[in-house]
Amino acid sequence: MKRILTGAAVGLLCLGGAAGAQEARTPAADIVEARQAAMMLSGVAMGSTKAAIDAGQPIASQRFPTRALARWAHAVPGAFPAGSGAEAGVPTNAKPEIWSDRAGFEAKAADYAAAADRLAELAAGEDPAAFAAQWAVVRASCQSCHDGYKAG
Repeated sequence: MKRILTGAAVGLLCLGGAAGAQEARTPAADIVEARQAAMMLSGVAMGSTKAAIDAGQPIASQRFPTRALARWAHAVPGAFPAGSGAEAGVPTNAKPEIWSDRAGFEAKAADYAAAADRLAELAAGEDPAAFAAQWAVVRASCQSCHDGYKAG
């Protein structure tokens, strides 16, 4: 009987701890974690696309990752709403300038989206040289935004 009660008590403590952890979550923290995951997936798409370019694979093989990248590029500004910086309570490399220089941030994001759209268009074609050159444009637009708006 003592084992059953001890097991039940431990189970309730675990459930209570899990419920407490859920209550501590905030919508802003969820936004930060979602955008961090999306940024990582963006990096995966860029890396796999570069590997395909370097391996001389048909550019058509990159239609899906480049379309996904373009969709993400258009979503970037919305992934940084007010209140989703360091104050969200989740470690983030987002610099305060994202919010204090919103127009500049949105301009960089628009450049990234336009570059990613063009890369996705080229993935549907048959010009590997143009595709590779556009990949470099997308990479530069990513870096340009990171230089001004990402710490670390």
